[in-house]
Amino acid sequence: MKMTMHIDEEVLDRVMKVTGAKTKTAAVKIALTEMARRHKLKELFTAGLGMNADELKNAIDPNSYRESEPALHLVAEDKPGHA
Repeated sequence: MKMTMHIDEEVLDRVMKVTGAKTKTAAVKIALTEMARRHKLKELFTAGLGMNADELKNAIDPNSYRESEPALHLVAEDKPGHA
């Protein structure tokens, strides 16, 4: 779906850097997917889980992420005053 949005360029640049996304579209897709994943995890934890190990393992399918999307990886940053 094509749409027009106003997105803070600094935030978008940061998401692209942190995720390794090559395009702005990919960065937005990754960010939205990650937010949906985190919400699902929060729902599961809030519910007290109540699942056995196999049910928990199958609750979130890692294969639901498309291979064409870069995997989320963190990039270490130098912080002033920290060694």
